[in-house]
Amino acid sequence: MRDPDPTFADPRQAALYDALNGDRSDLDAYLAIADEVSARRVIDIGCGTGSLAVRLAERGFSVVGVDPATASLDVARTKPFAELVTWVAGDATALVDLELAADLAVMTGNVAQVFVSDGDWSATLRAIRASLRAGGWFVFETRRPEVRDWETWSRPPSPVTLPDGRPAIVACTVTEVALPFVTFEGSTAVGGETLLSASTLRFRERDEIERDLGRHGFAVADVRDAPDRPGKEMVFVARSVDGTDDRSW
Repeated sequence: MRDPDPTFADPRQAALYDALNGDRSDLDAYLAIADEVSARRVIDIGCGTGSLAVRLAERGFSVVGVDPATASLDVARTKPFAELVTWVAGDATALVDLELAADLAVMTGNVAQVFVSDGDWSATLRAIRASLRAGGWFVFETRRPEVRDWETWSRPPSPVTLPDGRPAIVACTVTEVALPFVTFEGSTAVGGETLLSASTLRFRERDEIERDLGRHGFAVADVRDAPDRPGKEMVFVARSVDGTDDRSW
């Protein structure tokens, strides 16, 4: 697996992540899905600073949050209800030996798109399948390539005020579009220093994703619109198909 981006792995940037990303109403849909599939045990893969994991824990779910960026996990551990979450430093393959038999695994935000190589994507899907109970659910989102949303991502240096009152200047530049890969760079100038990060995301087509899920023991039950980005994203709701389970959809 590739190393996590500095946005998440640099302690200075991880500490600013929540402040710069504002409203996380996008996570409401995942809370609703956890209820919809009657989940009790949930894995948040690529949990970052733990915004979803702690909300699930607050509502009584048994939660495991896994992320390779230890700086982000350090932020997550400071949040209310963090003590109710099991935090795992690593990628999804770190979960296999834990024998979790979870009801639901989720990947929010850009997580599904950070696996740019076929090998990393395949290893992640295998690990998720191994970490679910028979008939368990896997839900994640990914941007629709045909929308070309990256054309709106570049942002000139812009002033923002952090929650603690400090001024900052943030910018984003898309540096390369070589589909299915899009690379962009970000900068945050605050407190006399400029923090830099570069990220590459992979844009997979719907039929490619459905094929990969099928090859790794999942059946797609639904592909939904993302409530916070209508028309721009696909939310895959998939279920493991081998084994038996006595609970219905």
